[in-house]
Amino acid sequence: MTTAEPLHVYRQPRSLGAEADLERALTLLQRTRAAGSPRDARRASDGRVAPLLRMYRPDPTVAFGQRDERLPGFAAAAQACREEGFTPLVRRAGGRAAAYHQGSLVLDHIEPDPDPIRHSQARFTEFGELLRDALEAAGVSARLRPIPGEYCPGDHSVHGVSRELPDVRIKLIGTAQRVISSGWLFSSSIIVEDGAPIRRVLSRAYEALGIPWDPLTAGAITDLGVETTVEKIEAAVLQVYRRHWELEEIDEPSPIPPSVTTRG
Repeated sequence: MTTAEPLHVYRQPRSLGAEADLERALTLLQRTRAAGSPRDARRASDGRVAPLLRMYRPDPTVAFGQRDERLPGFAAAAQACREEGFTPLVRRAGGRAAAYHQGSLVLDHIEPDPDPIRHSQARFTEFGELLRDALEAAGVSARLRPIPGEYCPGDHSVHGVSRELPDVRIKLIGTAQRVISSGWLFSSSIIVEDGAPIRRVLSRAYEALGIPWDPLTAGAITDLGVETTVEKIEAAVLQVYRRHWELEEIDEPSPIPPSVTTRG
């Protein structure tokens, strides 16, 4: 899971907008094509193809899966999102609809890899365990496994348990992965504060899609009685990351090299 070179950390100062934020992740993934030859790989130290962790607070977004888009109720679901102040988008990775907003923290971990598929399934477990540990360090009772009836169900969801009411369980982290021939992108969204809008928009979206689920599985860390903020969770994530990588903060990722853009 670790790499020999430093992991660049880019704290994006503000959202670029729902669609632009998703596209930025894919653009950063394309930079891994610069590692396609030994000569290019030696340039990792200048930031062109170094492993990268991008962190940001997103604008209100509902990211639908491609299967959702094919359902008869998709147009109504998208309109319901807009009415709730969320931008509906269809992502290229992941399963069913998931929502996040300014009370959330999105992590995009991107690495060049000559054989990106080989460990693709193991990454879900490894990053799930890493993020569970980060939540535990921040005072959250967290588990790496799905909850019955959760939105965007997956085997590697991270959920939190209320310490006072153990029957209260909320999905807190959803993950998705994108792989290209030269590297991989592993994205995670952590819902930290203000869970009510997340429950509301997902309730309307899933109703329109005709997909059964349990709205009580949606919410935020603060709904579990944990007093925290996005900034505190970000600090906890970086604390756990330091166990695995040498972190190097950067002001801005370097642009895609011309040799990559010409390859398409």
